[in-house]
Amino acid sequence: MAANRPERTRRRLSTEERREQLLGVGARLFARNPYDEVWIEQVAEIACVSRGLLYHYFPTKRDFFAAVVERESARMLRLTAAEPGLPVREQLAVGLGVFLDYVREHAEGFRAFHRAEAAGDPKVREVYRAGLAAQERQILAALAADPETARLADGLPALRLAVRGWLAFLVAVCLEWLDTGKPGRDEVRDLCARALLGAVLP
Repeated sequence: MAANRPERTRRRLSTEERREQLLGVGARLFARNPYDEVWIEQVAEIACVSRGLLYHYFPTKRDFFAAVVERESARMLRLTAAEPGLPVREQLAVGLGVFLDYVREHAEGFRAFHRAEAAGDPKVREVYRAGLAAQERQILAALAADPETARLADGLPALRLAVRGWLAFLVAVCLEWLDTGKPGRDEVRDLCARALLGAVLP
């Protein structure tokens, strides 16, 4: 009988594929649990790898969570990168639409990213704040590139503050949207677009 049983074949993952797998597991765990309640042993067990292999990729839990946060930050920046020559209002509509799709499709990664501030670890918070600063710079660059909003750069400290405040608003809205599923995606997109334009335009 055993001879007729089909064999399960396990494909050997490349270094990059294994790293992605581990980061995906980490995003799920950190999205659902506070930093202190996630154990490396859990990650290894779920990923079906040894603790030694996990530590080969990430020497400490802090390094692991920082890598999860960096991965989500890079993904968000890549998806919402500005398109040269596109008016800022169109950039905003397109960028927010893509961003909300990302939030919906990668909810665990998004939640994990925004848990980093509460992690209590200086390195993790540093990575998180660097990610937010990169988002801020990306938005400021898009505003500076459009003739309608380029003049706002004269009041840069106030503009930077407005953008920073809007990012906090965007996060709060997205987390609530993930929890409730309401309102619809386009309504959330338009709400967030109006909020940014209202915050930066006189």
